[in-house]
Amino acid sequence: MQNLRKELAQTLDEAEWNWLSPHARRNSLIVVSQELNLLDVGVAIAEDDTSKVTCWIEEALIQKPSQIQLSDWNQNQMKRFNALIVQPYVLVQEI
Repeated sequence: MQNLRKELAQTLDEAEWNWLSPHARRNSLIVVSQELNLLDVGVAIAEDDTSKVTCWIEEALIQKPSQIQLSDWNQNQMKRFNALIVQPYVLVQEI
């Protein structure tokens, strides 16, 4: 797990909405609540930790972006996010 966490930490970066919007159109974008650590979520998804991921989904701490969010972000293409790629998903948190 430590190696995976280290690998993912090296890919964690900031991204603007205009870079992320193609992933939203492919339905591969996941919004992570500010209450969670983006890296922790990435590790759980990469390790297929279904109990954690299911709990976060049920508590709406991770979810697909809403139509309201997409509309807001499309109006502000320079909106910035912390982003982490965990194939086939892109996890994001608003900055």
